[in-house]
Amino acid sequence: MNEYIIKNNKKSRYFCIFNKNTGFTIRKGYYGIEPFMRIEGPELIDISITNYCENNCKFCYRKSNINGKHMSLENYKKIIQQARNLGVMQVALGGGNPNQHPDFIQIIKMTRELGIIPSYTTNGKGLTEEILKASQKFCGAVAVSLYEPYDESYKAIRKLINNKIKTNVHFILSSETIDNAINLLNEIPQEIREVNAIIFLNYKPQFENDRYTLKNTEKINKFFNIINHKKLPFKIGFDSCSISFLVNKIKNLNIDSVDFCEAGRFSAFISEDLKMYPCSFMVNGTEGEDLYIKDIEEAWRDGNEFKLIREKINNNNCIKCNFFNICHGGCRIFDINSNDCIK
Repeated sequence: MNEYIIKNNKKSRYFCIFNKNTGFTIRKGYYGIEPFMRIEGPELIDISITNYCENNCKFCYRKSNINGKHMSLENYKKIIQQARNLGVMQVALGGGNPNQHPDFIQIIKMTRELGIIPSYTTNGKGLTEEILKASQKFCGAVAVSLYEPYDESYKAIRKLINNKIKTNVHFILSSETIDNAINLLNEIPQEIREVNAIIFLNYKPQFENDRYTLKNTEKINKFFNIINHKKLPFKIGFDSCSISFLVNKIKNLNIDSVDFCEAGRFSAFISEDLKMYPCSFMVNGTEGEDLYIKDIEEAWRDGNEFKLIREKINNNNCIKCNFFNICHGGCRIFDINSNDCIK
């Protein structure tokens, strides 16, 4: 049982079982009533430890670049100790390219020593032997962002797998990349056959209009037809922002394996400048809770944006169709939901 964390969240009236090796989480409410949120604090925190990145991608919602700033190690210690005290079980380290943080190894070591499981997403650059060894020792999993040209990502994937690190692939799914996704699943490159999972992330139009937003087309039907019928050598996952597509497109969907938007309910985001938000995609449109002034518990409990997002998720304008209890209207920040939905 050492690989499991079991929590009884008395205020929220549910039990939680978390597998430290896989990240798999099961929640079971008292008397069969599923919880809407964890009152005690988040289960997971997404932490941007740096906004430094070498790639300067046009679709980057954080506009990360080589001038991006690092979170200080002192500030990271402050928030990760608060997270431990609140019962946070895992952190997802991001950026920017997190493994380029000068104190990255200290950060993942400290996190693990506090009983919290770190994972991170990388663009593939900066994976030194020291970082690979530390990742294998301290991290639950590492995700590689896959976008063209693929060679850099493939090299990173091979390094991680060779070092026996659980390796996932993150693929942004949009109207521009849907053809690539179909080709990737139809003719699986050897370089990704040994990954643990490919996680498809629904594209969010942070700075642009919706021309790249995923729409219901024959292409999206073709994509989900592959998911439904083809035997793949790896697992397939989706972010919760994709849920309105999943409930309509996935056959024999196991409702116990999905959840609607967890922002402000079970997860939160902290930026490198110590601002806390329900979701990382709210950084450019809202003020955020200042963790120089408040602690994580206060921001989670009383933060204005946290209260607003919970209200939007719990009481929205979505007509209650057959999928409402699973989907809850999909994303409440962007209009990226399936146009099969009844609005």
